[in-house]
Amino acid sequence: MDVFDDHDLANSLTQGLGLPTPPISAVFPVHAKVSFDVEWDGALAMAEIENSAQQFRGAFLSTGATISWTAEQEGSQFQSDNLPDSKANLISVLGREKNGVLFS
Repeated sequence: MDVFDDHDLANSLTQGLGLPTPPISAVFPVHAKVSFDVEWDGALAMAEIENSAQQFRGAFLSTGATISWTAEQEGSQFQSDNLPDSKANLISVLGREKNGVLFS
């Protein structure tokens, strides 16, 4: 997938102009490519949560998952481990929620 590498959040939000306070140097965005490969495993647990006071409701599925990814731009490249370690995964959750004006 073609993306821009903005270097950091400040330059992403200011389109490469940086910030005067706190001082963050201007770094113009450069073209980059990223790739993600996510493998979901079976369901481990399910939960439904509702908090009317905060206008929140959701149904969630806990599952095992692994991801490998690459990023590259001119002059540099990063690749995660080729065989992701499923034991390193703390939690993977899929869910559907309603909140705020969509709560009712």
